[in-house]
Amino acid sequence: MKTGNSYDMRVEPQEVDFTLRCKTAAMCNNILNIAGTDAQRNGFGVDTLMRNNCSWVLSRFAVEFDSLPMQFTTFSIRTWVNYDGRLLSTRNFELTDAEGNVFGRSVSQWAMINFETRRPTDLNELAECYTSILSDEEPPCERPRKLFPIEPSQTMEHRIVYSDIDFNRHVNTLRYIDMMTDMLPIEFFAHPRPIRLDFHFVKEARYGQSLVVGMALQENGALFEIKSDDGAAVCRASFQWR
Repeated sequence: MKTGNSYDMRVEPQEVDFTLRCKTAAMCNNILNIAGTDAQRNGFGVDTLMRNNCSWVLSRFAVEFDSLPMQFTTFSIRTWVNYDGRLLSTRNFELTDAEGNVFGRSVSQWAMINFETRRPTDLNELAECYTSILSDEEPPCERPRKLFPIEPSQTMEHRIVYSDIDFNRHVNTLRYIDMMTDMLPIEFFAHPRPIRLDFHFVKEARYGQSLVVGMALQENGALFEIKSDDGAAVCRASFQWR
């Protein structure tokens, strides 16, 4: 039985690349925006959490696209939440085109952190507004895979500026994806094909820090590791085209 809520979307001109298909980063951004919209609709959005000095932070994220929709086409995103213990919430997504065909799936894991301690907070504090929407429906794809340190073949430096940070005052997920895709050869995007992406957010990166984006290019994808100026990993990712 399908559960959760569905939201209608449209691919806007600013979201497409030279193929006129939605960019991978833009589609990931749409998915994560729906997470916030649905949380707010159910009474545990960031507006509510901030009253208690808390917020949501993305811990791990996996997404699969069989294809990416063209400019101006409509699609829908259905989302539902599974119980994943006291400190992590698993939010799932299924993307469907106007004809009802599923073209994308995603599983994300979130922690609720306290702004002062920057540590995870017990999700039971959300009480009925959270527990009442929990679903037994299985995730639509494999959960985010474990990612390991890499030996990069290419690196790029990036200083964190105002446009990189979000309401939590750390680097926005979309900006990480942009940094990674900017390192890939453009040929990877010229001929769209199915892709699986995995992200593991290890540590917060904040305004004023400098980052080193490392990439290990593979035949059908790439592995990434982004480190802060103290040498600590802040984000790891895997891009695998099929």
